Amino acid sequence: MARKILIVDDQPMLAKAIRRMLVGHDVTVVGAAEDALAKIEAGDRFDVIISDLMMPGMTGMELHGAIAKVAPEQTARMVFMTGGAFTDQARAFFEKVGSPTLEKPFDKAGLLAVIDALIA
Repeated sequence: MARKILIVDDQPMLAKAIRRMLVGHDVTVVGAAEDALAKIEAGDRFDVIISDLMMPGMTGMELHGAIAKVAPEQTARMVFMTGGAFTDQARAFFEKVGSPTLEKPFDKAGLLAVIDALIA
């Protein structure tokens, strides 16, 4: 079944690669957390939101907090991508929210498994 998926990543090449892994789904890509938030504030809803954890401007953690204020049900749809460098703040965040994470680099099978587990 095709899912509506939002990819939030400031690295265009990585976002394109993820989009290619999700052929058959309705995929929207934005290059900044602020753009993702604007879509959600405008009423867009997604089955899955895949967000980079660390981005210039608004981080993935800050995006989660902002979405919680306007569409709290969407925070349960979030998956975070990380290069594995966890700050104390990031570690505390994940302990609190329990969102799934994808360690970069990841493959298509790993990505689809996280999506399936989130939606199940």
